[in-house]
Parts: sequence; C-alpha cells; structure tokens
Amino acid sequence: MRVYAHQGDTLDALVWRHLGRTAGLVEQALELNAGLCAHGPVLPHGTAVELPEITTTATAPERPLVQLWD
Repeated sequence: MRVYAHQGDTLDALVWRHLGRTAGLVEQALELNAGLCAHGPVLPHGTAVELPEITTTATAPERPLVQLWD
C-alpha cells in the first residue's frame, strides 16, 4: 500500500495512522523503502512510502478481564 506523508510526519506516525500498530511494521517499511532514512526523522510533505501488507492469521491470546472494583 502506498501512502504519502503529511507535514511533520515521522515513519512510525505514518505506520500507526494507516495500519493501527507499529510493532515490527516500521522495520518492514524501512526495508521496503530504500533510502527513506536519508530524509531524517521527519519526512518531507508528500513523500511516498510503501507500507507492508499485514495479515491477521495469527491472533493474540485472549487475556482475562481484570476489574479493580466490582
């Protein structure tokens, strides 16, 4: 998926906005976009960034609900 940076965007903010999480995805995005790190931490407005496709085959184990007060 190709997205474009807004003014003041960082790569992790861009990944979070479009994919909803960053764990492992920022690293994948850097591998997909050779030379992206040359822009520095803040991407120039309009920079095209190819984001990785995420699969939802593995689901996280369900945690029990903990309530402080009943």
